[in-house]
Amino acid sequence: MKQRLLEIIKKVLTEQPKKKKCDCGCDKCTGAPMLNESKQYSMPISENMRYHLDKQIPIHDNTFHPGSKAHIDLIHEARLLWKKGVIELQGKDKTLFETTDLGRFGIYEGEVVPLDLPLIETLTEAEYQGRNVQLGKPMQGDIKKFKVYVKNDKGKVVKVNFGFGGKSAKGKRMVIKDKNPKRRAAFRARHNCDNPGPKWKARYWSCKKW
Repeated sequence: MKQRLLEIIKKVLTEQPKKKKCDCGCDKCTGAPMLNESKQYSMPISENMRYHLDKQIPIHDNTFHPGSKAHIDLIHEARLLWKKGVIELQGKDKTLFETTDLGRFGIYEGEVVPLDLPLIETLTEAEYQGRNVQLGKPMQGDIKKFKVYVKNDKGKVVKVNFGFGGKSAKGKRMVIKDKNPKRRAAFRARHNCDNPGPKWKARYWSCKKW
């Protein structure tokens, strides 16, 4: 059963969508969730969900760091709204929610954990300039100190270069002193890391490093 689930998730995340076969037949769908205006819903829709609806960003392209509270909360809210008929899911989102327990919770060793989320995180690969890359995993950079591949707000895979990779005025290579509490606090305050912005910007990843 676990192997079958892995195969389904891998197929959904890696298979290229077929043209002219969107759910509504308009051939213009982005795969993003759509609000069903005919449904009445007593609970307010979160600001984060509104952002995904307005910007037409699919749930599987969640703009938050994988595993973060905001990331998990958005997926859980998406499942709830989908089950209530408040939003309509398309493409990969629809397949994932129909064939997995994504957005549900279970008990593991006495703790409440999100179901199927770890499986999806292990399969976040995409194509960048003709080659496969792993999304959301910072690595040694070639232009700056670090680089990471992510999807931007239009769903395109981009490379984000971040971190200072040069040398000081004395010719010494700069070292990140993120273990120093005072330096870390100063850096986070200077770059407003309580609100780091979207993950396709360098500031998001610099703040995460600090």
